[in-house]
Amino acid sequence: MPDWGYSVTGLDPGKTAKASGRDLRISPKDSREVCKTLKGMKIDDAKRLLNEVVEKKRPIPITRYRKEVPHRHGVEGYAAGRYPIKVAKNLLKILESLESNATYKGLDLERLRIIHIASQRARVLRKYIPRAHGRATPYFNKLTHLEVVVEEV
Repeated sequence: MPDWGYSVTGLDPGKTAKASGRDLRISPKDSREVCKTLKGMKIDDAKRLLNEVVEKKRPIPITRYRKEVPHRHGVEGYAAGRYPIKVAKNLLKILESLESNATYKGLDLERLRIIHIASQRARVLRKYIPRAHGRATPYFNKLTHLEVVVEEV
């Protein structure tokens, strides 16, 4: 049994459903931006947006980590945008799991709205590449936790 929990508390179990992905090999910075974009959306709209991101038709606005990030056509009101495809694919899997959790609880899928979505930095996989003259170069892999909570409105 895992000993981790969710960062949101005080939820009504009869109206909410939760799902999470742990130790995902995605960028924590990109996942933060996608989570900010998806908060407050309905599940169908969020899935449509993520599918458009995977197809590179609609960018995600970058608000915090935007140094040297170019402008993308389709980002209204923001200076920069990107297509975080790996984050979008992983979030689509989590949303599918969330829909099945909500169906099992008897919630109406048409009325579900994302009330909490968060990404946290997880552990770092440390690897080293051997180089010439006895040196080594670090080759680190950052992992991310994602969690999504929806409520029937």
